Amino acid sequence: MTEPVRLAKRLAQMLNCSRREAEQYIEGGWVRVDGVVVEEPQHRVLDQKVELDPDASLLELVPVTLLLNKPAGFEAGLDAGAGRAASPALQLLAAANQTKDDRSGIRPLKKHFSALTLATPLATPASGLVVFTQDWRVTRKLCEDASVMEHEVIVDVSGTITPGGLQRLNRIDHGFTFNGVLLPPAKVSWQNETRLRFALKGERPGQIAFMCESVGLSVQAMKRIRVGRVPMSSLPAGQWRYLLPHERF
Repeated sequence: MTEPVRLAKRLAQMLNCSRREAEQYIEGGWVRVDGVVVEEPQHRVLDQKVELDPDASLLELVPVTLLLNKPAGFEAGLDAGAGRAASPALQLLAAANQTKDDRSGIRPLKKHFSALTLATPLATPASGLVVFTQDWRVTRKLCEDASVMEHEVIVDVSGTITPGGLQRLNRIDHGFTFNGVLLPPAKVSWQNETRLRFALKGERPGQIAFMCESVGLSVQAMKRIRVGRVPMSSLPAGQWRYLLPHERF
């Protein structure tokens, strides 16, 4: 009886190409087995129908960057006070959770969900924009420029702000020192009676809660809606999209 063989071997025989080229076609999502895309070169086939997409390309896969709207309760690099039971935000990065409004035109591949770097950690109780990337240039930009990269955060608060509290949050007449570090100026404004908008550079874990408590307010919820020049916009909670070619942090 004929033994099953690796898909890459079968494809190489079909196309009279090298095994490495066959693997590139498969990992690029260009190969179907009985009508179903298979992206694993080691997949075993016997007498199934193997087809190569007419648009198949041997171009190297381009590193991708994924933007996720993390719901509160998912761990994303800053787990203080959340307990160890929190599910990692990384598990939300699956083809099923890609927003239908993704305008990138990129075909989701299994390789897009591996070797990802979490470039913008976010506290587990918070929600909002989190960046995962395979692109070392994006990682370098977000990490090296972290101290000057502006983040925009919407903060739901309770309590009564102290007189002059908003001016103090904006540090008009003096600065805030947090964990022994003098913080750079922030832009803080009311969105409504219980919601503040923070635009601040070099955000440190716990900084916003500390600032609010300093003026008599308690944080009830936080949502990051922008990193640098890239906004979260209408991305639904728990869903992700690809960074568009023209978008720059």
